[in-house]
Amino acid sequence: MNDVTTIVVIPARMASTRLPGKPLADIGGVPMIVHVWRRAVAARVGPVWVACAELEIAAAVERAGGEAVMTSDHHASGSDRVREAVHRIGVVADVVINLQGDCPSIEPEALSSVLLPLDNDEVDIATLVAETYTLEARTDPNIVKAVLSLSPDGRTGRALYFSRAAVPSGEGPLYHHGGIYAFRRAALDRFVSLPPSRLERRENLEQLRALEAGMRIDAALVDSIPPGVDTPTDLERMRRHLAP
Repeated sequence: MNDVTTIVVIPARMASTRLPGKPLADIGGVPMIVHVWRRAVAARVGPVWVACAELEIAAAVERAGGEAVMTSDHHASGSDRVREAVHRIGVVADVVINLQGDCPSIEPEALSSVLLPLDNDEVDIATLVAETYTLEARTDPNIVKAVLSLSPDGRTGRALYFSRAAVPSGEGPLYHHGGIYAFRRAALDRFVSLPPSRLERRENLEQLRALEAGMRIDAALVDSIPPGVDTPTDLERMRRHLAP
């Protein structure tokens, strides 16, 4: 991947249903979106931009020394916002990383690992997974599972399916999927042009749209998937986790 140019785009919006104003939620005196931006910069994989629809998010990022791009407030998904941002920024990039703005504890090393599957030219989209170890995680529908065909070295795997159910059945590990994606530029354009698929609507998982359309998703295995912040309870937990 040394000759491939990469850009990181962090989609963010204020209108979260369960946690309104989430990007600007205070964590140790710093807005959550700034925590995410700083960790993306520390990964050193390429330029980092925050894609937002509200001026207050852009202002917070710019005060911290970052760059933000304004996008429409009518996007159905973060992927749509990321694509618009890339076009507005005008940066020529072979790979676009979509990093969710509610992952303030993402490790820079994990973010850079998402590029590993793209060493295979047949892969359209790369993502991250980690093995689950508790019964609660295996059965929690909020923790998305990835069914993988692992490579011989066990570092990456081809995604065969994603589900909120505990799949596959039988003995063996289950893999927790993290919502971080590295798209080849053409794959991002194609993905957002596709209509929502039947399985996507059934599981409420947009990555199934890509699989149903015949696109290839591979995952890199990491030690853990960073928890997202979706509720006030999650926010309090994250504040404790990131406390100095």
